[in-house]
Amino acid sequence: MKIEQFYDENLAHASYAILSENEIALIDPARDPHPYFQYAEKNNATIKAVIETHPHADFVSSHVEISKKTGAGIYVSSLLNPLYDFTPFDEGDTISIGKIKLRAINTPGHSPDSISVIITDEDGKDYALASGDTLFIGDVGRPDLRENAGAIQKARQDLARMMYDSIHEKLLKLSDDVLVYPAHGAGSLCGKALSQERVSTIGQQRKENYALQPMSEEKFVETLLQDQPMIPKYFGNSVELNRKGAPDFEASIAAVPMLDKNSKLEENILVVDSRSKENYGKGHLKGSINIPDCKSFETWLGAIVGPDENFYLICESEEKCNELIRRIAKIGYEGLIKGALTNPDNANEKVSEFDYEAFKENSSFFNILDVRNFGERRDRVIFEKSEFIPLNQLRERLDEIKTDKPIVIHCAGGMRSAIAQSIVQSKKDTQVFDLGEKVREY
Repeated sequence: MKIEQFYDENLAHASYAILSENEIALIDPARDPHPYFQYAEKNNATIKAVIETHPHADFVSSHVEISKKTGAGIYVSSLLNPLYDFTPFDEGDTISIGKIKLRAINTPGHSPDSISVIITDEDGKDYALASGDTLFIGDVGRPDLRENAGAIQKARQDLARMMYDSIHEKLLKLSDDVLVYPAHGAGSLCGKALSQERVSTIGQQRKENYALQPMSEEKFVETLLQDQPMIPKYFGNSVELNRKGAPDFEASIAAVPMLDKNSKLEENILVVDSRSKENYGKGHLKGSINIPDCKSFETWLGAIVGPDENFYLICESEEKCNELIRRIAKIGYEGLIKGALTNPDNANEKVSEFDYEAFKENSSFFNILDVRNFGERRDRVIFEKSEFIPLNQLRERLDEIKTDKPIVIHCAGGMRSAIAQSIVQSKKDTQVFDLGEKVREY
């Protein structure tokens, strides 16, 4: 038996291929199916099963495409009620892969339809746990993503109580030496305290994971619900897309139009400029917003742009456009792109230079906007008289921003404030400046 982990650094997503003899089971595959096909070919093996631990919110899965192209069965909890052909995989159900078996346990909490998968070895011993979004290394799955999304809607308190039961009545009853393979690592928005480690054991988590320490159900619910990160706009859409099954990956990204840089763009369509802050500042299209290409580009795109909103994509180069379109497809947004283009000739709008010394000398001459998240703001207010609007809410709350003075925007390090500057400037005539990395001086 071999367990192969496939890790997406951008979304902090882990998927798995379980190989025994010449058969493979995939667990929570990413949008691009080709790495799994290549792995099967390399090992002269057949993909027999695709398991979804739940309909994911933070990425779009290729389970339907893989099933269509390989004949592999799709295994999910019957509680999911998917819109594709599937085999129910609930408490006690097993799948034989070569000389091993995979056994389902229902572990609701992150979602009502979540399962975890126990991987038994050739001797029938529990060897590893593919925990999906139930148990992470250092954390457990957040319970607040299915209140308004998916076939089943549950209040966060109810799901948090389910998580308590799943942890204490199911997972903590496994042996300490059982390996833990979660669906996410540090940087994922599916939890709040995920470790950089990618594999652990039940024993290690029993000792080190804050959520697994002895506490009452009431205390667990309170602790789990506190300080969860933002919920990007795309999350609910991904849940539904995963219930339905996404279109084939390569065909879908190939359908995105590549436009000439002199192309006339439709009015009233959002323009997302992915070039660096520096290049955007030197010249950009009026009304465009700047989400620079970075490790978390697709997450910020899905946090700021809604799942029903078309947009144009501007990139540094055609090669970069192709790369970003593939990344955008991971959150199911490729169909929203009206066209992609590079460095348009009529990008004449510039970003005003910020006189930091003038701000430092008398910040009262400016309106200061804080775009950090709620937890950051609660823990420390950097400028006492500042306004506060989290970045993911900014486009919807622009009318709340005072414009009687020039605006200075800050976050914790400079990336979010750069995005926010472009959003505010696209709709306001007042001068808008980004404090950037200078915020670290305060």
